[in-house]
Amino acid sequence: MDSEPAYGLWTLVILNSAIFVFFAFSFTKPQTKTDWRSFGAFSAFVIALFTEMYGFPLTIYFLSGWLAEKYPGIDFLSHENGHLLHTLFGLEGNPHFDPLHIASNVLIIMGFFLLASAWGVLHKAQQSRSLATTGWYARCRHPQYIAFILIMFGFLLQWPTILTVIMFPVLVVVYVRLAKREERMALKEFGDEYRSYMEVTPAWIPDFNIDTNVSNR
Repeated sequence: MDSEPAYGLWTLVILNSAIFVFFAFSFTKPQTKTDWRSFGAFSAFVIALFTEMYGFPLTIYFLSGWLAEKYPGIDFLSHENGHLLHTLFGLEGNPHFDPLHIASNVLIIMGFFLLASAWGVLHKAQQSRSLATTGWYARCRHPQYIAFILIMFGFLLQWPTILTVIMFPVLVVVYVRLAKREERMALKEFGDEYRSYMEVTPAWIPDFNIDTNVSNR
């Protein structure tokens, strides 16, 4: 019921955090220090998100004065009203079926699909000490980081908090820096082979006109 608070549910915090962190771990199987850094940054975002979603609604308490004045009569301590964008945009009905929540689910599913596909190609290349240039790596150079960004943005559409809104651009910068660091390492290891790959493969915006079964070099 909307009148019943839906926080302090720490079992749900732990359970949901564990599920999504495990999903990310099973898809990425981090091995290198860079892998662990990207995975760790994503895990911190997920834990912060579910802590506010089911544990302690820091954002709602912080904005309680403004919310009570702007939206009198709405109990923001109910779970459904914790979907702040649903209320701020004046959407009606069940927030789990509004356009924002549907878009959120699509982005999260797409992100995990991309993550699984990209890391499968990457780890095969790491095992053979060769370049990852097929699959999603034929379309763009950093699909694994694009996947993490898609998933995090999807969660923001569903349940924005002050902490995760701050964390999101910071983590995007972290992923961009990790990508640049990886490219410097690849240039040292593969030299002209990687330079040729960079010339024909975009960094962040996938090229869907490329045959992903053919090495893009």
